[in-house]
Amino acid sequence: MVKPLEYLTYRGGPGHWSWVLHRLSGIGVFLFLLIHIVDISLIGWGPKVFNRLLFLYRYPPFRLGEVALVAAVFYHAINGLRICITDFWPETMAFHRKLSYAVGITFTILFIPTAIYMLSFIVK
Repeated sequence: MVKPLEYLTYRGGPGHWSWVLHRLSGIGVFLFLLIHIVDISLIGWGPKVFNRLLFLYRYPPFRLGEVALVAAVFYHAINGLRICITDFWPETMAFHRKLSYAVGITFTILFIPTAIYMLSFIVK
């Protein structure tokens, strides 16, 4: 039986962590999609029911959830491009570690300003 700690430390390195993060971000985006479908389906019960639910999205925990969703989408998209590159051009596997680091750097450059902008409601 595999223990969780052994699973997380399997092989290690940026390749393994990009694999784990890609799966987790994919699950996060999928769960948001399910919640979004249920949310939008409430319009079938009329605008009053739909509008009653909308006030929840103004609370800070939901806004932090939006930031986490953007992080998941950014990472999943950027890492997906890395996966496509290595699938279509196998010779790039020689640069696998560098490409994994490039994903992290690109994610950080894109996400930090976005998160600051999205969290600006805290200052206001």
